Amino acid sequence: MLIIFSFTLLTLLSCVRCAKVVTQKPSVLTEQKGKSVTMDCNIEKDYDYVSWYKQTPNAAPQFVLRYYRTHSSPDTYGDGFTSSRFTSRAQSDLDYHLIINNVDVGDSAVYYCGTRESSYVFVSQ
Repeated sequence: MLIIFSFTLLTLLSCVRCAKVVTQKPSVLTEQKGKSVTMDCNIEKDYDYVSWYKQTPNAAPQFVLRYYRTHSSPDTYGDGFTSSRFTSRAQSDLDYHLIINNVDVGDSAVYYCGTRESSYVFVSQ
């Protein structure tokens, strides 16, 4: 059984002058049940952390986890998300990964990465 994960680029900005770019790839990812998937997030500027969200059709986004690049593992998980299946890591100061282990049909969704600077929130879809 193939599980489909999809991403579409959308950057939400609170102000035009402070435009930042948050990008994700691949835009669509499929994998067999029980395997692992890795999703990439690139943040234009060096921020301290990235947060990941999951959204299924007709539902509000769910917070998955927050990962500080200076930590060895995520520091906060959303309800229903555990470190045994969901984790994150930084490849560099700008590149982050979300890893989902032992994927299941229930993991099919749109996943977002995001960060913030001061009071401005930047989210990629």
